[in-house]
Amino acid sequence: MVAAKKSKRKQEKERRKANRAENPGIRPQHSKRFLRTLTKERLLEAKHSGPRLCIDLSMTDHMSKKELSRLAGQIRRLYGSNKKADKPFWICLAGFSRDSPLYEECLRMNDGFSSYMLDITEEDCFSLFPLETLVYLTPDSEHALEDVDVNKIYILGGLVDESIQKKVTFQKAREHSVQTARLPIQEYMIRRQNGKNYYSEILAINQVFDILSTYFETRNWPEALKKGVSSGKGYVLQNSVE
Repeated sequence: MVAAKKSKRKQEKERRKANRAENPGIRPQHSKRFLRTLTKERLLEAKHSGPRLCIDLSMTDHMSKKELSRLAGQIRRLYGSNKKADKPFWICLAGFSRDSPLYEECLRMNDGFSSYMLDITEEDCFSLFPLETLVYLTPDSEHALEDVDVNKIYILGGLVDESIQKKVTFQKAREHSVQTARLPIQEYMIRRQNGKNYYSEILAINQVFDILSTYFETRNWPEALKKGVSSGKGYVLQNSVE
């Protein structure tokens, strides 16, 4: 059996060598260790040079178990997307206590959550950074986001659909005299008729992040919005052929 295994490994090695000789233009697959190291380097670079994203988790006290589970899932998907990005953001989870029900839910739902490469702090996002560097992203803002600036910290409110009350994040930003912005959905998308007559610009935090991340890499708002605004929201791109 040992001899057979050695022979099989030798044959496989020779096959890979012959394949590389026949296809010199094809890059070899990187090892998982190499890819993990590359991801770590990209994330640390974002920590020092931006862009930065702060998720405001100070509003979770009155959320139900179901809502906390959904939020934990959104955090998992957001972090997963960020790890895969060519130009990742540095993420901070603010107003987040390690003895909170949400933290327990994140540990339960997200493999390796305790070793995520991000900042976790109980401090409020408004006390962590200079107020003039903050931009709170909220659908209630009058100002459309025009660009992603590496010198700004973008805040997303950690809320889910069931717990959303009108203008909660907008009022919170106003109380701290912090700049607000909304995604430019109205500028690049139009309402499409649907049977439910339903239109919403309220997105999950991972969907907002996918839009920000795609825009930061492509500098193309239509492409970015298409990535994060699902057809179920009732909007399509202005030049869409659908």
